[in-house]
Amino acid sequence: MNRQQRRAASKQHHAAGLAQTQLAAEGLRHHLAGRLDLAGALYMKALAEQPNDAGVLHLLGALLNQQGNAPQAVELLAKSVAINPNNPEAWSNLGVALAANGRFDEAVNAYRHAIAINPGYAEVHNNLGNALRNSGQIDEAVTCLQRAIALKPNYPEARNNLGTALRDLGRPAEAEASCRQALRLRPNYPEAHTNLGAALHALGRLAEAEASCRAALRLRPNDPEAHNTLGATLWALDRPAEAAASCRQALLLRPDYPEAHNNLGGALWALGGLAEAEVSCREALRLRPDYPEAHANLGNALRDLGRPAEAEASCREALRLRPDYSDAHSNLGAALYILGRPAEAEASCREARRLRPDYPDAHTNLAHALLLAGRFEEGWTEYEWRWKTRQLLDGARNFPAPLWGGEAIGDRVILLHAEQGLGDTLQFCRYVPLMPSVARIVLEVQGPLVRLLSQLPGITQPGITQIIARGDSLPSFDLHCPLLSLPRAFGTTLDTIPAATPYLAADPARAADWRERLAHFDGLRVGLVWAGGQRQGLPSQVITDRRRSIALDAMAQLGEASGVSFISLQKGEPAAQAAMPPRGMALHDLTADLHDFADTAALIDGLDLVISVDTAVAHLAGALGKPVWLLNRFDTDWRWLLNRDDSPWYPTLRQFRQPGPGDWTSAISAARDALQRLAAGDRDQLRPCQAMKRC
Repeated sequence: MNRQQRRAASKQHHAAGLAQTQLAAEGLRHHLAGRLDLAGALYMKALAEQPNDAGVLHLLGALLNQQGNAPQAVELLAKSVAINPNNPEAWSNLGVALAANGRFDEAVNAYRHAIAINPGYAEVHNNLGNALRNSGQIDEAVTCLQRAIALKPNYPEARNNLGTALRDLGRPAEAEASCRQALRLRPNYPEAHTNLGAALHALGRLAEAEASCRAALRLRPNDPEAHNTLGATLWALDRPAEAAASCRQALLLRPDYPEAHNNLGGALWALGGLAEAEVSCREALRLRPDYPEAHANLGNALRDLGRPAEAEASCREALRLRPDYSDAHSNLGAALYILGRPAEAEASCREARRLRPDYPDAHTNLAHALLLAGRFEEGWTEYEWRWKTRQLLDGARNFPAPLWGGEAIGDRVILLHAEQGLGDTLQFCRYVPLMPSVARIVLEVQGPLVRLLSQLPGITQPGITQIIARGDSLPSFDLHCPLLSLPRAFGTTLDTIPAATPYLAADPARAADWRERLAHFDGLRVGLVWAGGQRQGLPSQVITDRRRSIALDAMAQLGEASGVSFISLQKGEPAAQAAMPPRGMALHDLTADLHDFADTAALIDGLDLVISVDTAVAHLAGALGKPVWLLNRFDTDWRWLLNRDDSPWYPTLRQFRQPGPGDWTSAISAARDALQRLAAGDRDQLRPCQAMKRC
């Protein structure tokens, strides 16, 4: 090629290059003005004329990423940096596109290239920090974000992102400070309000957390993160219905949001929607299999669905992913308790308590394991944490008077008050007559028990000033003690349980009336109770009520025993089943005349035996000194202890336990055989095997 030809070629090349530059420049103007479609068309035209121009590849890749086409953006930006590896902006935009694709490790590499070229690029340090956080390298993420702030102190995005990383590291107070700095720089910054809410949640300042989330939603109503964080906060505030609504809103906006599925599962569990909770937790795990919180929440749902072995597996998977997860250790302890493995349950709860010494559920679950094993000394102390658990927090009385712990009372007035269920009151009212004789006592119990407990020994003595129903006005008092805290105050051990019965008595005249009415019933007169009360408003108690209760039809085997007349003692909604007893069962329903527990006690006084699931009537019969057979579930309540068919609390009680979870058939079959022998004259059947030393 001669000089003239070379000059002509040079001019042609220059002209082509100028045309390409003009197209790209025009496209960039439209791009910056927000006219993305027009900008894209111009970039494509420029790229068609010169396919290997690194600048145009960069611009078009950045545009495609902005339009949500991250996969194609990655392809173009990778080609751009391959052609021109010295462009920090192209490396940075490649990192952004890779992160949008979830390829965080590759994004980290791209950002590092950009920083190597331009170490003072604050925005890239910020983006690198986010990518490191998403790839699990949180300590290094904090360092990068702090570097971004050092380079650009008035950088709200970096301060907000630093707050998120600090929260991930378990440093919520520092996270709060960083988010507040972001909001000082940009008050109307919705992401910072959301992250501040999450930090405040972690600090336990839930009302403030709710306010921050709602501020975020006022600025951006369709922000799924804000709805999810609000849902988690409302759940922690024990407002599960509102929490579920917030999580559902987050999922409408982002269906593939594992955190929202998990939080919805937790809220549904708290509402008692166990099957739905399982579905939500499993969806969270489908989206994020290595999600320890979802494994732990799934364990809760499975446990309460009566699948404790699966619950154990879920909790162990959560702990494999996060060995220091206190909630999962505590939940594992609860599952192991149900499986009848109190030593392992104790170990799990102790580990939860070690990791989080102020964790009420860990202390309470530990108490259950210790009490179940008969280790009362430590068990009663741990049981005092029950008042800080979600289940009982609303019922805590918060009296200004101090809690009595067994010290001298002197001339002070003490309030002894019922808590939890009717059966608890019947079991632990035995301590009232044991109070110091000089004590002036106010006894507050549930309304249906007032008339019966007025017959407690000592109630009519001068020391007892009055007995009142829960909800009535209280007189002044100087000390207080819940009835279930009395064993601790008395230092009760397994060997020192005040087990003398009867400590309750029926009204003699009323009992005589009932004996006359029962006289015409043939054979043994056996009272039946098949279902416990439904304690609505406490989902965990509702779940327990379901496990301890059965339908009357499940007792059909008892009807096979000859020489027995059955008398219903069942109250509440399940009492309607008495109208259609199982075939062959002679069941008489006299409960229309039972208006409170004093009436029930009078009827029981005329019976030979009471057969009951774990309800208040079983406690009543035991307190009256009547023979009572307890049909007990496999995951027994702690008070019935393990591996025994008697009860140190009630000498006349005999247990027929499920041999496995849900196996009522075997338990009732054993009770039927014993009942037939009793009807045939074997009075030893009224006593527990262990008490008679015949097992």
